[in-house]
Amino acid sequence: MYINKAFVYGNLTRDPELKALPSGSQVVNFGLATNRTYKDKDGQKQEATEFHNIVAFGRSAELIAQYMKKGRPLFVEGRIQTRSWESEGQKKYRTEIVVENFQFGDGGKGGGASGASKVAEEQPSPKEADEIQYPDEEINPEDIPF
Repeated sequence: MYINKAFVYGNLTRDPELKALPSGSQVVNFGLATNRTYKDKDGQKQEATEFHNIVAFGRSAELIAQYMKKGRPLFVEGRIQTRSWESEGQKKYRTEIVVENFQFGDGGKGGGASGASKVAEEQPSPKEADEIQYPDEEINPEDIPF
């Protein structure tokens, strides 16, 4: 059995371009950037960025085009596909990820964990907010109307 599956979580490098195929179905193309941090042989922190070509069809294409913009995070699950065509007598190739499933990211301009921690910092702690006052008496289950 062979497996062709890609999971990518990154930020859009450009606004999605929605187009209609001759059949009437929708197709969207966009770029997604992922990065990784590592230490080189001297122990210095380095960052490398990869750029991925993404294509989605049908309802997925419509949703991505409607809600996503450059810089927004997106999780994509799909298959890797390489297309080829001739242009001006030269054979050209393009490798892309065809979307099979996707999820919108955290809505921020950054990566997952940093966006989640920002939200947590903005929420007031229970001590700062009005604390809930619970009754001192016990609740009798027979008093519950359902």
